[in-house]
Amino acid sequence: MAGSVWRSMLSQVVVGAVRRPAVSAASFTRGMQTVTLIPGDGIGPEISSAVMKIFEAAKAPIRWEERNVTAIKGPGGRWMIPPDAKESMDRSKIGLKGPLKTPIAAGHPSMNLLLRKTFDLYANVRPCVSIEGYKTPYTDVNLVTIRENTEGEYSGIEHVIVDGVVQSIKLITEDASRRIAEYAFEYARNNQRTSVTAVHKANIMRMSDGLFLRKCREVAENYKDIKFTEMYLDTVCLNMVQDPTQFDVLVMPNLYGDILSDLCAGLIGGLGVTPSGNIGANGVAIFESVHGTAPDIAGLDMANPTALLLSAVMMLRHMGLHDYGNKIQTACFDTIRDKKVLTKDLGGNSKCSEFTAEICRRIQDMA
Repeated sequence: MAGSVWRSMLSQVVVGAVRRPAVSAASFTRGMQTVTLIPGDGIGPEISSAVMKIFEAAKAPIRWEERNVTAIKGPGGRWMIPPDAKESMDRSKIGLKGPLKTPIAAGHPSMNLLLRKTFDLYANVRPCVSIEGYKTPYTDVNLVTIRENTEGEYSGIEHVIVDGVVQSIKLITEDASRRIAEYAFEYARNNQRTSVTAVHKANIMRMSDGLFLRKCREVAENYKDIKFTEMYLDTVCLNMVQDPTQFDVLVMPNLYGDILSDLCAGLIGGLGVTPSGNIGANGVAIFESVHGTAPDIAGLDMANPTALLLSAVMMLRHMGLHDYGNKIQTACFDTIRDKKVLTKDLGGNSKCSEFTAEICRRIQDMA
C-alpha cells in the first residue's frame, strides 16, 4: 500500500504547484533538453554518474551540461558562483545537484545558500512518504514540507558587536512570507491535499514570526477549500514523532524547515531516500539530494544514489517528461522492495554500481 501511495504522491510533487514557463529553444538540442548537472563533492560524482547511467538506460531525452560550483569573489568582494555555472542555469532553467561541502569557518557562505540566493529558489519542497519494502518504525507517513528558502536566520547577516559577541539577524519580509504561503496553498489544492499547517514561534518572536503567520492567515482566506491550522514548532516536533499521519502539507520559515524536513526524512528512513526540489522565480528549479557528502565512503563504490535519483524523477515530472519519470521510479522502487540488490544503508551489501545496474536492467526489461 505504501508503495502505491508513494508512486501516486511523487507523480504529483512539484508538477501542478507552479506553472513552468516555456523553455527557450536554446535549452533544446535535437529533441534533447539541457539540464545543468552539478555533481557536488564527496560521493556526489558517484551518485551523479549513477543517475546519468539510469537516465541513459531509460533513454530520457536529457543532455547534461556539467558544471562545478565553488565560491569565488566577484566585483566589490562579493561571493558568487562561477560565471559558467550561472550562465548554464540561466539557459537551461533546470538543474540537478549532488551534495556540496561547506567548510566550517572557511570565510565564504554555504554554496547551497549561495545557489538559492543567486536563482531566488524560494520554495524547498520535500515529500516524505513511507517506501514499500524499506522498514522503519513508521509505515504510513505521507506528508510534504514546504520551506521558505531565502531568508530567516539563513540570511547570512552576521557581525561582531564586540570581541566575543556576535549578532546574527533573522530577516522576515512580507513579500517572501506571502509568496511561500501562496505556494503552499496552491500546492495543496493542485495535489489534492486537504490541509496546510503553518509552523512558527510567534509566541516568542512576535514581530518576525508574527509577520510570517499573518501572511499565512491572509492567504488562507483565499483557499477556503483547504483546512488551515497553525502550530508552534516544538509542538509540531512532539506530535510528528507521536503520529505523523495528522499532518499533510506544512509551511514554515527557513531554519524551521531545515530542521523539520530532516526530522520528517528520518521517519521514512533518512535523507538517503528523500527527494527534494527547489522552485525559484522566472521558471528556474534545482533538484537535489539533501544528504551530506559522506567523504568517508567517497570513491569506494558504497554510496546510495536513491535520493538523487528520486530528485531527478521529480525533475523529469517538472519538465513534463512523466513517462520517463514513471519508468525510472518504478524500477527504483521495485529494486528496493525485492531487497536482493541494495546498498549497505538500505540493508544490503551491494555496491553502488551493482544497485545502479539492477535498476538499469529493470528499466531495459520494461522495453
